[in-house]
Amino acid sequence: MANPNTPSYHPTSKPSKSNTISSFFSWKSTNLYSLVIFLCIISYLLGSWQHSMPTIPTANNELASKDCLNINNNTPLDFNPHHNLNDSSPSPSHSSPHKSYPPCNVRYSEYTPCEDAKRSLRFNRDRLIYRERHCPEKSETLKCRIPAPFGYRNPFAWPKSRDLVWYANVPHKELTVEKAVQNWIRYEGEKFRFPGGGTMFPNGADAYIDDIAKLINLNDGSIRTAIDTGCGVASWGAYLLSRNIMTMSFAPRDTHEAQVQFALERGVPALIGIIASKRIPYPSRAFDMAHCSRCLIPWGQYNGLYLIEVDRVLRPGGYWILSGPPIHWKKHYKGWERTQEDLNAEQTNIENVAKSLCWNKVVEKDDIAIWQKPTNHLNCKVNRKLTQNPPFCPAQDPDKAWYTEMETCLTPLPEVSNNQEIAGGELEKWPERLYAIPPRISRGTVKGVTVETFQKDAKLWSKRVSYYKNVNSQLGQAGRYRNVLDMNAYLAGFAASLIEYPLWVMNVVPAEAKVNTLGVIYERGLIGTYQNWCEAMSTYPRTYDLIHADSVFSLYKDRCEMEDILLEMDRVLRPEGSVIFRDDVDNVIKIKNIIDGLDWDSQIVDHEDGPHQREKLLFAVKKYWTAPAATQS
Repeated sequence: MANPNTPSYHPTSKPSKSNTISSFFSWKSTNLYSLVIFLCIISYLLGSWQHSMPTIPTANNELASKDCLNINNNTPLDFNPHHNLNDSSPSPSHSSPHKSYPPCNVRYSEYTPCEDAKRSLRFNRDRLIYRERHCPEKSETLKCRIPAPFGYRNPFAWPKSRDLVWYANVPHKELTVEKAVQNWIRYEGEKFRFPGGGTMFPNGADAYIDDIAKLINLNDGSIRTAIDTGCGVASWGAYLLSRNIMTMSFAPRDTHEAQVQFALERGVPALIGIIASKRIPYPSRAFDMAHCSRCLIPWGQYNGLYLIEVDRVLRPGGYWILSGPPIHWKKHYKGWERTQEDLNAEQTNIENVAKSLCWNKVVEKDDIAIWQKPTNHLNCKVNRKLTQNPPFCPAQDPDKAWYTEMETCLTPLPEVSNNQEIAGGELEKWPERLYAIPPRISRGTVKGVTVETFQKDAKLWSKRVSYYKNVNSQLGQAGRYRNVLDMNAYLAGFAASLIEYPLWVMNVVPAEAKVNTLGVIYERGLIGTYQNWCEAMSTYPRTYDLIHADSVFSLYKDRCEMEDILLEMDRVLRPEGSVIFRDDVDNVIKIKNIIDGLDWDSQIVDHEDGPHQREKLLFAVKKYWTAPAATQS
């Protein structure tokens, strides 16, 4: 209601003198409101015009829109294994809006794409080249999920797994018959038992290693990394683990069915591989010790090509151990069904090759012979003035080892100033080696990686792994994970941060990485390999319990299909295994869309530094499923 004392308003009336001040404020207030309304209208018109123009995306506005994602929702992932054997069939995914990937036929349950027996027959049998990596063409790539065999069960926890494997996981009894006398493996009901025997150590790997330890020092930490060529079921590497020696075991996929698969089921590091025409996928100066126990590699043939390759990957001062033919041939020649002349000639050839590499024969006792590589090449270069067989290799990258042809030339060691100096730098003993500055870094031979870079990386990964454990508490529980894969390891900070747990990490340096850091990883006392993730890995299905993929999909953007990499991850991951993705938010969204079609459970999680980082994390778990029972197939 109007105030009766207020004069009526008229457009031409003037305010009285007594109302001048109040009228002024009334006028000012009215015009202020009008101005605000006017500006709002202008802003709206400008906004409408702007939205009609093409938008230039920026990091900030893209990230703001991504913040609307369902990140850190209230439904946590279940990382616990708790399947039962009746849960064999894959979950139906036909109702999903995502592309679904059907199960492959059960005949592919042990499929290794780049070591496929049928495909290998297309290639040269000379020097067993046909057993090397030969990957499928794009048109041959499977777009389905590899099934676990019916009845598949989670492996035994380490160290129990060293001795026991479920029969259902690797249903092959051939070795129990073929190697029965040699004590490799026994079949006991639902399980296989591994007594630790081998062709040249029927009394067990532990006793055999004790014999080696009487000849060279295995206990002071100076020997940390080893390679076992033609490893069988990897009992040598399995029993070295208790002495803090990490062994890379490898063998071809050949007539000894599933030998590498048995090694992996036991929780022992292994890869499918062979020394044939290509360099083995490890850097130079990687291993403190190399081993061959009746591995059937013709070391003295092809101008010593295979021993030359062992020399490349052996650390200065490293050891090569040989047992089996032709060592101690005077005792064993009848059992080996070979003539004395033949075996004597073979050993003479090996001795001559070793001598040409400037190796020193340390000892030959009973069935074991050991040679040592020189700590530098000063004297070797002097000897090369007298004989040029084999010559030193011309300038090349000795660490390049992805589809790189082997050559019959000696890889020169880094220069030294005197005969007491160790080429490439002396390494600390284990465990100090893990966090000591690797010589390749302290000497500035790894482009862009400094001492400061290394130290910052160690702190960064300690922080990141701590954050991972907050999301997936299983990561901090000893025994949940044993076989771990880091698909883009860089300096192996992830692996180093997990060193206190009973697990091992296969540290992969992608062949496409800007900097080759695998040599640094080995200098830290860890193991790894090279890999192009556009191709399948040289391993069996269900190898790994945990996979870590840091910026893998950023690295391979426009190189190959994202779904092919994820299908390969699905192949090598165990049922109920876990994956941690770390990548740009755009890639993370695409990854999640595809793994939903793989029927994985997953959850996007913020970066450890907060929600405004473009990099996001995606935690995933592969569901348990297997091929149907034979009666249901």
